[in-house]
Amino acid sequence: MSPSEIAADLREVGVPAGLIGYEYQPLGEATLLDGIGASGLVVFGSSGLFGRLGVDVTSRHVVQIPKIGSATAWHVNRDLGALHQCVAATIACFPFYQEDQEENFQEVADELRRLLAALDDTALADNGLWETLCDDVAMGDYANWEDE
Repeated sequence: MSPSEIAADLREVGVPAGLIGYEYQPLGEATLLDGIGASGLVVFGSSGLFGRLGVDVTSRHVVQIPKIGSATAWHVNRDLGALHQCVAATIACFPFYQEDQEENFQEVADELRRLLAALDDTALADNGLWETLCDDVAMGDYANWEDE
């Protein structure tokens, strides 16, 4: 697989328009980063303050790097189609907690994990985007509590 074939996939399949908060945002233009994976990484999105999401040229898996210049890549999804499904399902679940009752954040996170795993059995990789998001949900980071 070459970077130009990945670029063609990105044009055909596209990338999700974004996720909740700064977990994932698309970049204006895809870029090839050498030195990550065997053949490089075609980066198409940002994740958090410094991270990037892209397609590994060799495996075609969607991966996340913690910052530009990092040689570490964490698995996100098996392919672009699975990324689309996981993003759409996560957005459909938001807000994660109901405002009229006290929620058990861990139960909400576990339900989100089950949903993501059903869409892509590789999505909950250790240190990956989805596992980190579910950990944040379990801690209540996405609660929309209003001050009374």
